[in-house]
Amino acid sequence: MRFGYGTNGFANHRLPDALDVIAGLGYEGVALTLDHSHLDPYADGLGRRVAEVADKLRDLGLAVVVETGARYLLDPRRKHAPTLLDDDRDLRVDFLSRAVAIGADLGAEAVSFWSGVRPARIDRATAWSRLVDGCERVLDAARRADVTLGFEPEPGMLVETIDGWRRLQEALGSPDGFGITLDIGHCRCNEPEPVPRCVAAVAAHLVNVQIDDMRRGVHEHLEFGEGEIDFPPVLRALDDAGYRGLVAVELPRHSHAAPDVARRSIEFLRGAEQESRREGEGRRA
Repeated sequence: MRFGYGTNGFANHRLPDALDVIAGLGYEGVALTLDHSHLDPYADGLGRRVAEVADKLRDLGLAVVVETGARYLLDPRRKHAPTLLDDDRDLRVDFLSRAVAIGADLGAEAVSFWSGVRPARIDRATAWSRLVDGCERVLDAARRADVTLGFEPEPGMLVETIDGWRRLQEALGSPDGFGITLDIGHCRCNEPEPVPRCVAAVAAHLVNVQIDDMRRGVHEHLEFGEGEIDFPPVLRALDDAGYRGLVAVELPRHSHAAPDVARRSIEFLRGAEQESRREGEGRRA
């Protein structure tokens, strides 16, 4: 299993420094959130900077997925806005299209995105129509760039569950290249099934995995061991599903202690993986 770490958990580090720390701890990949200080897609000299990051990733032996959940990149006053549901959603489509292009240049395994929270003034049917239209436009860009998309169900957003992702996938015509980004913590937070069953349910469409601890009904990304998830069965479910993509730690509010948190996280995950293997061997015996 290939473990990675999200750069949104290294917000106080320069990107090259964050990549050095992540690789030095033994991670095999990185979930790169495009943001002001981490490969800003609107800054000058983008092509040169993308090439530099690509070289850095190659030199460190890090695989990459591109994440698009920066909080104030598009609007300094509105968190995560505009989304694909807002009146000014064209800005979000443009951002996601830029992310696809960057992902192609970096050789990213997937580009991940979500729906956004439905604005109170927008009825659900209109929001859904806007979401489908926006996804179709991003899919068009992804097809041209030969990039895989991973759509993430996010608690509190218009699409917040696996069932919601399935409905969206069907509305888009079940296209190739439109997979699911599964956050393990989100499964515990708001899915009715146990986490390993969530993994099994989307095995055929799984293109990106984020991993963190969480409690039922509370959308708070926690360090491993602080929530309610039993991780060895989850890792075994990922292995049984044949998933070979990155499993990247998603702790966006832990940047103040990023190196220590990242070290504890990889140690925990390695231990959980070893336990998963032992349990698997015992089950086969």
